[in-house]
Amino acid sequence: MFLVGLTGGIASGKSSVIQVFQQLGCAVIDVDIIARHVVQPGYPAHRRIVEAFGTEVLLENGDINRKVLGDLIFNQPDRRQLLNAITHPEIQKEMMKETFKYFLQGYRYVILDIPLLFETKKLLKYMKHTVVVYCDRDTQLVRLMRRNNLNREDAEARINAQLPLTDKARMARHVLDNSGEWSITKRQVILLHAELERSLEYLPLRLGVLTGLAGIASLLYLLARYLLPYP
Repeated sequence: MFLVGLTGGIASGKSSVIQVFQQLGCAVIDVDIIARHVVQPGYPAHRRIVEAFGTEVLLENGDINRKVLGDLIFNQPDRRQLLNAITHPEIQKEMMKETFKYFLQGYRYVILDIPLLFETKKLLKYMKHTVVVYCDRDTQLVRLMRRNNLNREDAEARINAQLPLTDKARMARHVLDNSGEWSITKRQVILLHAELERSLEYLPLRLGVLTGLAGIASLLYLLARYLLPYP
């Protein structure tokens, strides 16, 4: 099995593309959902965040107040790095658990929905393929203004706060152009899925794991023969 990192930009249509992949039966892991999950009360990251930033980052029910925490690390690289050092290992653990689950279920590839795939570059080394859901800036601006009921100035500010989609498209192995009709985008998704399904890049890892498991089983059998008395 291999990993496919998928990203996009605000109002580029990434969520709609993910839905098509899911309808095609693909395994999808949403890193944002995992990031929210690992900071829930009772998890190690939650305890360490409170120790590092104080109880003022908590809501009344004990959950992390994401807005307050975000304000604390805004324009403070040291605090942001501290938060990342707390959360990233826990996020990666959960990703590995989810990925292994899909591996056991026989999936050829797993899609990881990672909003900041190219910005942080933390997970790029694990991705066999990278995919960007792209649309031209004018289309992105119109969609964002309509979707969020924003004026042009506010919409442009939100777009400018992200890495440009043109830059992401240059870095990606695959680009899904969602600038036009949705039916065209959907066909691109279907074709990419077919290409990834045909790929044999999952075989080396799967064969390696199966060989390792067979070796362990043989060793256990020999130990049992040696240690257990004959009837």
